[in-house]
Amino acid sequence: MMMQNFQDRLALLNAEHEALIRMPNSPVYPGNGIFLRYRNPVITAAHTPLDWRYDLNPKTNPYLMERMGINAAFNAGAIKHDGKYCLVVRVEGADRKSFFAVAESPNGIDNFEFKGLPILLPQTEDPDTNVYDMRLTRHEDGWIYGVFCSERKDKTAPKGDTSSATAAAGIVRTKDLVHWERLPDLRSRSSQQRNVVLHPEFVGGKYLFYTRPQDGFIETGSGGGICAGFSGSMEHPEVTDEKIIDPKVYHTIKEVKNGSGAVPIKTDKGWLFIAHGVRNTAAGLRYVIYAFMTSLDDPTKVIASPSGYLIAPEGEERTGDVSNVVFTNGAIADDDGRLLIYYASSDTRLHVAESTVDRMTDYCLNTPADSLTSRGQVEKRLALIEANRALKG
Repeated sequence: MMMQNFQDRLALLNAEHEALIRMPNSPVYPGNGIFLRYRNPVITAAHTPLDWRYDLNPKTNPYLMERMGINAAFNAGAIKHDGKYCLVVRVEGADRKSFFAVAESPNGIDNFEFKGLPILLPQTEDPDTNVYDMRLTRHEDGWIYGVFCSERKDKTAPKGDTSSATAAAGIVRTKDLVHWERLPDLRSRSSQQRNVVLHPEFVGGKYLFYTRPQDGFIETGSGGGICAGFSGSMEHPEVTDEKIIDPKVYHTIKEVKNGSGAVPIKTDKGWLFIAHGVRNTAAGLRYVIYAFMTSLDDPTKVIASPSGYLIAPEGEERTGDVSNVVFTNGAIADDDGRLLIYYASSDTRLHVAESTVDRMTDYCLNTPADSLTSRGQVEKRLALIEANRALKG
């Protein structure tokens, strides 16, 4: 029987919410030596504050119903700010509309709590229908930039087509994660842009964007992979030339498409990229996370590309609104080298994987590249086996 007393039900909701937020997280050992998963998601729909979902007035909501439900919380940009681990989370309402909200934690692995209010995003002259997947770049110009996907209905779609959409790279900037200034959308020669990331440093005096041009909202078409393009300004952001730096490749984990994930991390050996790749299966698209490195002198030049995926969905991560998917658009590197990779599973919830910058550098530089054939990969595996057996004498 459903609880009838308003105050009793509210007390139960508050207790359950507090217990969820304060639940300690623990690593799952032994891991693979590259990173450690954590047992619990760090953010779920249930982490959102009660007053974002419920009308808490017993006169207008005597049954204490959810008036504005939350469906999912995932795909978060990440940054260390004022000593806290901060996420700008994609929160999706039961109405399918996504919005951004800031959650913070004292340690980066648990006790994440939403702060303030949902972000009321400033609009351009062409208002967004939906927004999602913000990447946060602390740029050397002094601003924190948020680059996100702005979705709008395709105005060229035939009458009666209520699903065709266009994607553009929306841009905001802030100094405090509270006050946000909207800048014009990134302009490029591509009809659509998704998964755009801003490099944290000037390159040749210009702003460097990593783009993923595509012909349609879902299909990349002639868009061949992760590209690099330069803009002289953020107030009028435009890239006129996009150079492919990490192409999609037949019969790999990035066969159908790939895109930038977290903002590149500077190491002493190169720039560390944590990206996503997509291939097709009989059960649909499969998203995984992979890594590569580019040169310190030229961030558009790939110097290391390990074969295969870094993170793939496991166990309960494989189920959700869009199953068999992991996706990242945020990571935080601490001063001591600890690296936290925030990744979502199946467009539903957010997790964290812990590594170090040194481990990820070693992984990128010393993991064999993909030979692109079965025989070639077997030859590399045989060489590994023979080297291991030689250790035994």
